[in-house]
Amino acid sequence: MKQELASKLLRSGEISRRDFAVKTASSLLGVGLLGQSLTSKSFAAFEGSSKLKQAATAKNVIYLYMSGGQSHMDTWDPKEGVETAGPTKPIKTSADGVRISEYLPLTAQQMHHGTVINSLSSTQGAHEQGNYMMHTSYEMRGTIRHPAMGAWLNVFQGGGNSTLPNFVFIGNDSRHPGAGFFPAAQAPLFVSNPENGLKNIKNGSPEEKFQARMKLADELDKDFRSTFPHRNVKAYADMYDDAIAMMKSEDLKAFDLSEEPGELRAAYGKEAFGQGCLLARRLVERGVRFVEVSLGGWDTHNANFVAVPDRCETLDKGLATLVSDLHNRGLLEETLIVLTSEFGRTPDINQNAGRDHYPKAFSGVMFGGGVKQGFTYGKTDKEGREVVEDKVKIMDFNATIAYALGLPLDQVIYSPSKRPFTIADKGQPLTGVFA
Repeated sequence: MKQELASKLLRSGEISRRDFAVKTASSLLGVGLLGQSLTSKSFAAFEGSSKLKQAATAKNVIYLYMSGGQSHMDTWDPKEGVETAGPTKPIKTSADGVRISEYLPLTAQQMHHGTVINSLSSTQGAHEQGNYMMHTSYEMRGTIRHPAMGAWLNVFQGGGNSTLPNFVFIGNDSRHPGAGFFPAAQAPLFVSNPENGLKNIKNGSPEEKFQARMKLADELDKDFRSTFPHRNVKAYADMYDDAIAMMKSEDLKAFDLSEEPGELRAAYGKEAFGQGCLLARRLVERGVRFVEVSLGGWDTHNANFVAVPDRCETLDKGLATLVSDLHNRGLLEETLIVLTSEFGRTPDINQNAGRDHYPKAFSGVMFGGGVKQGFTYGKTDKEGREVVEDKVKIMDFNATIAYALGLPLDQVIYSPSKRPFTIADKGQPLTGVFA
């Protein structure tokens, strides 16, 4: 009914599409889109935001987060003939001129589908702060929590599957910023173990009895909702509606990995990360638009050359199989796979045969979703210390993801505290990585 009324108003010209968006954001999201008349303060804050627009090259994102600070020197940007290289050797890949670490032999066979970005640089050298900036484009502040990319996608575009969440996080990282200042409805569904799927999701009561209980709960809550018309109260009620819709969804089977052939499950790897990548593929197949899968264990201050090969073995199986699986199903062109971490590791090897935190230069990777195939963007010096070509700030990296999704980089949204924000701060998309 609400959608029909909105369509009639738009067709009749009684309100403009921009006015409709402003009113919708204000009433439903508890936030406001910046109107036509910019205040000087708001304009000054975001006059550097990118105004570039493009038709979306990606419909979905599978975001692979390497928690702990992945060593760029031993994965995507290996060096040779210098002391900082350590024992790690680069190998050729399926893409001419693209070389990656010997610890990623399966992924090397899929590099003709992707782009390696070897010039990321952050200002945050601590885990929590680096994680937060990578997910939000903003520095951590005690007075506000910023949304992650999946929440921005929900707010700007929505879509996807009407009965499944459009934003899912697979892993155990409790530091995820989630919906930030957006309502709780924009937060991801957290799945800690992909093999277990969703627990306690099925209704064990007869339908008639269940509906009677929900009706009674609604009656009991009615006075409270009318007395306190706050967005968090509404979000709590909406959570019940969304949960009920999901309980009845035929697409819940997406969370059941036992439907997959044993051979394919083995190819992804038996670890939670590999099975999480498989679950991510099953979810995007059913319209879930943003899925994040985390892999920890990259904080290699000690025994880097023991820990990294072990972590890479898990990563290699999951990532390489995900790329080939999506490609074989015709889904890679519309799905952007993004791999990144909060920072890199020092080129210098410490006294414990480890590498320490190094935000100055590190790497990220993108596959599918319209990016160039078999391409390297940016460059560090021969020892991996300094970015010497095409430096990429965190905001630029995130702006590139948003650009691929066709999101408005210069659209200002006010938080409930009336502070203005854009999706990637003043980040500029890397248009050169797109085909």
